[in-house]
Formats: sequence, structure tokens, C-alpha cells
Amino acid sequence: MSAREWIVGIHSVAELLRSHPEDVLELVLQQERTDQRTDEVRALAQELGIKIQVMPKAALEKKLQGESKGAGKRVPVHQGVAALCQYRDTVKDEAFLTKLLDRLDHPALILVLDEVTDPHNLGACLRTADAAGADAVIVPKDNSATMNMTVRKVASGAAEKVNLVAVTNLARTLASLQERGIWISGTAGEADHSLYKADFTGPVAIVMGSEGKGLRRLTREHCDYLISIPMAGVVSSLNVSVAAGVCLFEAVRQRQKKS
Repeated sequence: MSAREWIVGIHSVAELLRSHPEDVLELVLQQERTDQRTDEVRALAQELGIKIQVMPKAALEKKLQGESKGAGKRVPVHQGVAALCQYRDTVKDEAFLTKLLDRLDHPALILVLDEVTDPHNLGACLRTADAAGADAVIVPKDNSATMNMTVRKVASGAAEKVNLVAVTNLARTLASLQERGIWISGTAGEADHSLYKADFTGPVAIVMGSEGKGLRRLTREHCDYLISIPMAGVVSSLNVSVAAGVCLFEAVRQRQKKS
């Protein structure tokens, strides 16, 4: 991973400024953008004493295209705001997860992504997990989307807040969660048990399968039960980030009702 990377988009850059302003090496605003949202980023940067460069859209996109790594030379959707920052690896490990679970004062709510490889989906899942108040998002280290500019852009600031934990052996991690009394709820389109009949008021980890393949066999075997989202139309399945949102907010609904 490069020692520096571009973070683009109003929400992502604003959250970076709030959480890790010391990492910002360069802040660029598009000259043609004069609106309230951009002005808020400008005001935040000025308050923090961060120097701002203002340049035309063409110059900004040339800079992004020439300096961003791993973007395939495509110009990312930047909304007229871009920050070059010292790369901060925000991905956590198993040791962090153990400490996190040890100090929780409420029933755990965890999202597990089993080999979700599309960075857009990972970013959307992080955004949803943040909105739902999930304690962590767990992914396997291998065959999973990694944290990059696309993930951060789609996450709209959630990548800086959500505890993303990459584990070496997902099945072993699920087993350790079960030992803590956390129920493992796997999602599968063919499951007979409806999402809306599941009990999410206690500690639970909701496992989403990969795009197209669904849950791996070993992951499925480590689930306490499988659930499905009732589908009324001709579409047989939902995008993984949409399905994650449906499941997480059903858990939120049940917990708020119980309290």
C-alpha cells in the first residue's frame, strides 16, 4: 500500500479533516464549485490551519489521475474536493476485536462479510454499518476488498469510524464469537427462516455472502441458523450492501422496540 493516497468527496474529506487532520498533506478544492457544502469543507480546513489549493476542474482531475495509485488512471468522482493524505491503515486485527468485545456494555451487533470483493459494496456496507451502530464489520484477509480510495469514497466518512476487522481464518473467528455467546445468523436466499422471525435483540453477528456465490460451505456450517429476506417481486436477490442494510436495521428496530 502506498504511503499516501487521495481521499475524494465532500463527506469523506470532511470526516478525514475531523478525525485525522494531521494526516492531510494537501487539500484541493475545485474552482468552479461554490456552494454551501464545499464552503463547509473550506471553513473546517481554515479552522484547522490547513492550506487550501483552488484550481480548475481540469487541473484537479489531471492531478488525481497522475498521482493516485491503483485507480487504473481513471479519474474518481471527487465532487470538487480532494485531500492527499498520509496513508493511515485503519483496518483492525483479531487482537483488537477481542478487546472490543471484552469491553462492550451492550449486546454485540456485528456484520460479517464473507469474501465480498467489490470495493463499492464494501464501502456501502461500512456506511450502512455506521448508520446502524454496528460494533464491527469483519472480513477475511484474503479474497476480500481492501481499504482504498473507492471504499472510502463510497463509505462517505464511515471508513474512518467503523471498526473494520480483517481476520486470518473467518471460520475460526465465527467459532470464537459463538464461544462468547454471540449468535451467528447467516443469510441465504433458500433459507426457510424469515429475517422477520429471527431474534436480533441479543448478541448477534449477521453474515452476508459474497457477490454471486453467497456463503462459503465452511462459513455456512459455522452459522447457528440461516435466514432469508422475503422477496415479493421477480428479482431473486438483493445487492449485498442493500441486504446488509435490511438485516442490520431489522436488528435496530427489534432492539429499539425491546428497550
